[in-house]
Amino acid sequence: MTDKSLAQFVFETREKLGLSQSGLAKKSALPLKTIEEIESGQELFLASTIRQKLAKGLKVLPKEIKPYEKHPDLSLLPETEQITFLKQRILEHDIENIECPVCGSKLITRIAKMYDLEDNLVLVPKARCEKCPFQIRG
Repeated sequence: MTDKSLAQFVFETREKLGLSQSGLAKKSALPLKTIEEIESGQELFLASTIRQKLAKGLKVLPKEIKPYEKHPDLSLLPETEQITFLKQRILEHDIENIECPVCGSKLITRIAKMYDLEDNLVLVPKARCEKCPFQIRG
């Protein structure tokens, strides 16, 4: 593991290439705002598509960026009151402004319709974060 942050790595690599933030955004086919958020340290974990585009712009392999990312440790998240509350909100269709408990980003939600052994309909709340690996699987 490295002591350098993702923000430092991207900044230093971009500078070595002689690119501005907007130049990197164009070469990466990413919005300038995304580059600004990465370099300011607001983004600690990248979606694979963003990592691939950024790697192309920085002329590195995606696997060279990954060690600088900070991945939240989701193994420590038990079924808490907060998760139970989120599930209830999803089932009640109260999903406006629903946020990830790990990183605060928007949760993408849905209700899965399943059937039990007696053929009774069971509604299962599901959610995933748009930025980090957090999920509610039901």
